[in-house]
Amino acid sequence: MSQRKQLLPFAALSASYFAHIGFFNPYLPLWLKELGFGLIAISVLTSVQSATRLFAPYAWGTLSDRTGERVKLLRYGATVALLLSVGLWFPLGGVALFIVLLLMFTHTSAMMPMSEAALAHLVSQGGAFDAKRYGRVRLWGSLGFLFTVMVAGWWFERFGMGHFPAWTLVTLIAVVVSVWSLPDHKEAVYHDEDHPTVWPLLRQPPVRWFFAAVFFHVLAHIFIYVFFSLYLDSLGYSKTVIGLLWAVSVLIEIGWFFSQGRWLPLLSLTGWLVLASALMVLRMGLTAGLPLLWPLLLAAQALHAITFAAHHTVCIALLSHHFPGRLRGRGQALYTVVGYGFPGVIGGLGGGVLSSAFGLASVFWLSAVCALVATGCALRLRALAHHAP
Repeated sequence: MSQRKQLLPFAALSASYFAHIGFFNPYLPLWLKELGFGLIAISVLTSVQSATRLFAPYAWGTLSDRTGERVKLLRYGATVALLLSVGLWFPLGGVALFIVLLLMFTHTSAMMPMSEAALAHLVSQGGAFDAKRYGRVRLWGSLGFLFTVMVAGWWFERFGMGHFPAWTLVTLIAVVVSVWSLPDHKEAVYHDEDHPTVWPLLRQPPVRWFFAAVFFHVLAHIFIYVFFSLYLDSLGYSKTVIGLLWAVSVLIEIGWFFSQGRWLPLLSLTGWLVLASALMVLRMGLTAGLPLLWPLLLAAQALHAITFAAHHTVCIALLSHHFPGRLRGRGQALYTVVGYGFPGVIGGLGGGVLSSAFGLASVFWLSAVCALVATGCALRLRALAHHAP
């Protein structure tokens, strides 16, 4: 099978998984509200996904590293999540719904880290990370997200939130079909004494500074995911304009993934990390300080190409460098835990408290501060990389 044909199932998985996320995450709170849950219950139930990212990705990543069966584990996780989603069709209380969501997210929150690890050998060129090839796969995830976030919004507006479980079922069926289409590539099996550990790597300064930069940078982004729509609504922007501002960021993200092979060689990987975090400071400063000047707000959203898309690709490339071979699964899992687990929980809960006390704009000023700290961490990482032999 040609390498391009081998990449197609990974593109399909990226599209279907993010199509699932694109409707599930934005509209889960609205479905819970329609079911009659209060704000506290909704905040707890919507935080389940971030909570599972604290343990599930690393557990699945360790198992995939030790067995080499990344694709088989992806198939198992997707199939079990699909079966569990049937529970959403029944009238469940808060505790039962919490358990169903916990089990679902436990089986899906590690899918992208394991998929990235399984994809690694296909997006390498002469042993080096191929940003162009990776971008052509990852852009399908952005397209899937864009499609469902827009179509599902129209659908729920027209037909009501009662179809939320059906959307969950259909999108997870697409995920299951995709994972069963993946090439079942098993990595070489090592003896127990040959299994490497990540702890010596985590003691290396470049790795520590890398994860510190990731933590603060993604924490700055978490505030956008959770509070941006609420912030714009409070300022009087219509839902149509809010949707368009979201669409701009996703469309420019797609454009970056398609053409990143042309731009990434212009800077070192660590140089891109510095630029992404510095532009994130600018983006959040404009969002917090001048939100009523829509051209500036539009320009701030356009920076998403660098602050998210370029940042994500560079992180995957650096992970491939620092966590090679049998460490790939755990490296990807640590990226999810540090970058999306802890920031998701801290950002969601902390941002809620901060916005209640000082208003929604304060959340984006804090985001700018987090991005500034991320810039400092990235500069330190760049200095270490520059002086490395």
